[in-house]
Amino acid sequence: MVILVHRDWAPVGADRFYELVKIHYYDDNYFYRALKGFIVQWGLNGDDKVSKDWIVLTIKDDPRKQNNLRGRVSFAKQEEPNSRSTTVFINLADNKLLDDQGFVPFGEVVEGMDVVDHFYMEYGEGPPEGEGPDPKAVLDLGNGYIWHHFDKLDSIRTATVLE
Repeated sequence: MVILVHRDWAPVGADRFYELVKIHYYDDNYFYRALKGFIVQWGLNGDDKVSKDWIVLTIKDDPRKQNNLRGRVSFAKQEEPNSRSTTVFINLADNKLLDDQGFVPFGEVVEGMDVVDHFYMEYGEGPPEGEGPDPKAVLDLGNGYIWHHFDKLDSIRTATVLE
């Protein structure tokens, strides 16, 4: 898939995404949260030490200039402000409900959305709502956790910047 980043939509988020792609942070990342008709999420490095080093390096929030429409890419965040770090998601539908929650699109899938639509999504939401992958376990154990428990998940082999 190809994601077109729009720095004018969210410069802080765009710069962080660029930085993470440039250092190959997203290589061998799994789409650990894949929910039909909602989102697919990734951004926890396969090496738990790398994830733990980066997850604490949060960035400031950008003001929202675009809506969370199908194909748009936003950073995930915690409840508190300025908590974005490495995890991002692609909207599988128009999710305007996320707009008022502070999720700010910084890019959009311009090629390969048909591939994204066919990601494995049968595991469902993670704990405590469901039995899908637990992001805390991915953070603590890396890809070994996924290989052992959720081997059907799709992944990113290599993420690169096309200039």
